[in-house]
Parts: sequence; structure tokens; C-alpha cells
Amino acid sequence: MSPEGATRSRQRRGAELRRHILFVAKDVFLETGYERASMDTVAARAGTSKRSLYAHFESKDKLFLAVLDLIRELYLVKLKTPDAYAGDPAEAVTLFCGRFLQLMTWEAQVRTCRLCIAEAERLPGSSSAYFDAIFATTQDILTAYLAEHYTLDAAPLAEDLLSRTVLPRLFRTLLNVEDALKDDPDEQSLPTAVDLPTIRQLVSATLPT
Repeated sequence: MSPEGATRSRQRRGAELRRHILFVAKDVFLETGYERASMDTVAARAGTSKRSLYAHFESKDKLFLAVLDLIRELYLVKLKTPDAYAGDPAEAVTLFCGRFLQLMTWEAQVRTCRLCIAEAERLPGSSSAYFDAIFATTQDILTAYLAEHYTLDAAPLAEDLLSRTVLPRLFRTLLNVEDALKDDPDEQSLPTAVDLPTIRQLVSATLPT
């Protein structure tokens, strides 16, 4: 970090410093993995003292869980809700599922998912928190949309749709059978990032007419 950057970091206080630490810690965890990430490294890269770091996060485990909360926040801003994509319900669901797949096969998200899987046995709270933050939240959003637009049991339908449209490619990407998406997953690149025609067919075959 440059002297100017370190000075700005030292000038941060309270909630601003806490949020800055979280962004730095997110990068450290994704770059090194949980085991090799250290509070010393996070403090140094955040331009703050270990005392200040521990004042906000009493342990590396607590810091990691807080980073997962940040990831959830950033993810939901990118994902949005189905009605943000199209007025037609079937097309809205198609684009929502496609966007979910795009976000989940992005390199940074793939590394996060692998990290949580690696720590699942040692720190089960982290893997369950990640599942709730990403998968359960996405399913809840889709369930609410389906319940509003269709007369059906929305929860199992939402689970089925996400399983059909997202999980096959996600698993292949997690296992490095397919490459993760390198570029930041902006919404404009969605049609070229994922196979929307196939997702559209799966949605059409699953939703009631």
C-alpha cells in the first residue's frame, strides 16, 4: 500500500473503517484461502493496527463470517429480482436464472464457494451462512415471484427451476471441468455469458402455461 493509501486508511474510523477492513479481508481470503489468511496481513493491507482490527472483529472466524455477509450484500445488488429483467413472467424467470448462473460461475464467486466448501467441516457456520446468503436467498426471491404470478406451490417449483438451470454448469465449474467467467459479470454480457436459449426452454417446460 502507498503512503497516501495508508494515511487514508488510518484516517478511517468506526463504520467506515469496519467496511474498509471487510473489503480488504474479502480479497485476502480469496487470494490465500482461509488457512493462510492472517489477521496480520489483513491489518497491514487495510492500513490499520491489529488492535483496531480486533476491536471490530474478535477473531478470524468472526471476520470471515462478516465477509460472507458483505458478499451477500454485494451479490444481491447484482442479482436484483425477476421483475427487474422483463415484464413477461416466463422471460423474467429465464433472465433471473441466467443472471444467477452468470454470477455463480464468475471466478470470484467460484473461489468463494470453493473456500466455504473447504472450510465446511472445520467451520460449519461459514458454509451454512454462505448457503443461506446465496442459494437460499435466491430461491426465496424466486419463490416470492412465482407465488405472485402463478397459482401453484411456488417453493418446490423455484427449487426445481434453479436445479435445472444453474446447478449442472455450476458443478462443472466448481470441479474445473468448465472455466469460470473471468470478467466482472455485468448484466449487458449476460446473453454471451450463459446459454439463455437452453435456460428459456427449461423454464418453458417447467412453468405452467
